[in-house]
Amino acid sequence: MARAISIKTLFEKTFKTFDFDGIWLDTLGNPEKGGVWIIYGNEKNGKTFFALKLAEYLSKFENVLYISAEESTRKTFQESCRRANFDAKNPKIKLLDYTEIDEVRQKLNKRQSPRVVFFDNITVYNDELKNGAFRKLMTDYPNTTMIFLAHEEKNEPYTATAKLCKKLSEIIIRIEGMTAIISGRCPGGTLMCDEEKAMLYHGSQIKNKQ
Repeated sequence: MARAISIKTLFEKTFKTFDFDGIWLDTLGNPEKGGVWIIYGNEKNGKTFFALKLAEYLSKFENVLYISAEESTRKTFQESCRRANFDAKNPKIKLLDYTEIDEVRQKLNKRQSPRVVFFDNITVYNDELKNGAFRKLMTDYPNTTMIFLAHEEKNEPYTATAKLCKKLSEIIIRIEGMTAIISGRCPGGTLMCDEEKAMLYHGSQIKNKQ
């Protein structure tokens, strides 16, 4: 049974947050660590590229695990990492092919577990996260920031699990035309994944870029 707290107790609570700067601070603020984020959009619009840039930035603050469940760590993913200017010597980012949720849990249970996990993407995990399993994963690891990538259908995340993920997400990032449109419990705004392609798609309205 949940226990009620007083206003005084609420105001005395402290939270661990990401100490962002620059354009990340402008759009994402200083979000609390833990919880769920979502990145979604149509194919070939820049979801993975943006996620990789975000993973690289988050590795300044925490150990990051990026699970390339759909694409695997094949040639195209290697090229994406090169385009994202990954530092080959960065020890704080680890990459995985598709890994069953039970095995992911084993990794999160370890003493030096990653505190940020990217699931690319949620469609691959749809069956494993049904029937309450998604919420259970969240509640079992409240201090781990989980970032799910999802395909899009009619401007919304595709699959029921992805829709639930969006509802529960602290940060919501929709990718369209190589541009990230950021909303949720944050300042919000837009970031370009690829300046040239974004300008061709959207015109000259978008100013921020990575």
